[in-house]
Amino acid sequence: MTTAVPKRQKKRRDVVFPFVNGVILCVLMFVTLYPVINTVAISFNDGTDALRGGIELWPRVFSLKAYEALLTDPMIYQAFFISVSRTVITTLLNLVLTSMLAFALSRREYVLRGFITMTMVLTMYVNAGLIPNYLLISKTLKLSKTFWVYIIPTMFSCFNMIVIRTYILGLPEALVESARIDGAGDIRIFWQIIFPLCTPVLATVALFVAVGSWNQWFDTQLYNGGKKYLHTLQYLLKMKLATTTQSMNAAQTSADALKNTTQTTPVTIRCAITVVSALPILLVYPFLQRYFVTGMVLGGVKG
Repeated sequence: MTTAVPKRQKKRRDVVFPFVNGVILCVLMFVTLYPVINTVAISFNDGTDALRGGIELWPRVFSLKAYEALLTDPMIYQAFFISVSRTVITTLLNLVLTSMLAFALSRREYVLRGFITMTMVLTMYVNAGLIPNYLLISKTLKLSKTFWVYIIPTMFSCFNMIVIRTYILGLPEALVESARIDGAGDIRIFWQIIFPLCTPVLATVALFVAVGSWNQWFDTQLYNGGKKYLHTLQYLLKMKLATTTQSMNAAQTSADALKNTTQTTPVTIRCAITVVSALPILLVYPFLQRYFVTGMVLGGVKG
């Protein structure tokens, strides 16, 4: 036997829950946005004044010296081009190759799909380590000191393949069967039916790959550290921060150097670097946001 909930109590519940939920979301939004706004404020603040601390949501002494120190370096534009080229090429190749393999391994008539999937999943848990990877890429494949060292090792991701394959398994099998009845082959089925339907999960994977590729700098240090024209933006900004710190430590030898350096302290340079490096991804994300949640949910329904 069930008891009916009084109308007054039900009405109170309908009012209290949205209010509490709204308050919690506002708190979480503030906690998330505060570090970002604070970083932007410090990046636009004078370096000497920033050393005092206490900057919250607005610069206390407005200054563009940190951005001038970054953007007046001619190498930053070459590094920006390398990073953009690397991110775009890696993302496109990763999406195409990974989705093609995911489609092949999603076909139930493919007898080796279980063995190949298990073999690939093992690579996620068993890794040879940094030194064997370095020897493979630099000595065996001879990709060191070339642009392709950014592309070839990142053209495929096992995790992304599993996400896309899971999404494809959730699509109606009748679509593939009807296409086969009409005489379509596997390539045509993939490009004209499966690939367009995978837009949500592909946008999600594209965001993962693009962010990872854009933020990568360690491979530049390993393989292309001696080739300035192949430096990525993240690596160049990292070196810029180290140079600024060294310059500030050596600025006591000259009054002019001290004046110029204190206007761009490592604190403001670090914040300006954060803004410059994160801005392109922040500009791209709104275009992929509407696919992001859908792709993550639908890509993780089946196993």
